[in-house]
Amino acid sequence: MGTAASSGFSSESLRRGIEGNSAANLLSLYADDAEIRVVDRNTQPSHPKVLHGRDEISAMLDDVYSRDMTHKMEQCVVDGDRVAFSESCLYSDGVRVLSESMLTLRDGKITEQTMIQAWDE
Repeated sequence: MGTAASSGFSSESLRRGIEGNSAANLLSLYADDAEIRVVDRNTQPSHPKVLHGRDEISAMLDDVYSRDMTHKMEQCVVDGDRVAFSESCLYSDGVRVLSESMLTLRDGKITEQTMIQAWDE
């Protein structure tokens, strides 16, 4: 496995992807065979939502970035081929979403992500 430092992955590229206005920049950080596990009130830990590959990830990100909301990366820690970050989102109606993610990198691309998210109800 290549390390984040030697592969070109950076917290700044992740920030630009998250805080951008479209899914394209964020999607470019994922490997073709990436997998995302999402845990929230609808998809609990024993039955998480699992997305396989860039096509499924792209569909999710396109949906998220089509919404009237802003995204902000709050914190990020990069340690070799592992990344942890916090993200906050705000819908135009004031509803807030918080998520915590752990990533695994291979050759500078995200191969695994576990995301735990919560939102106002």
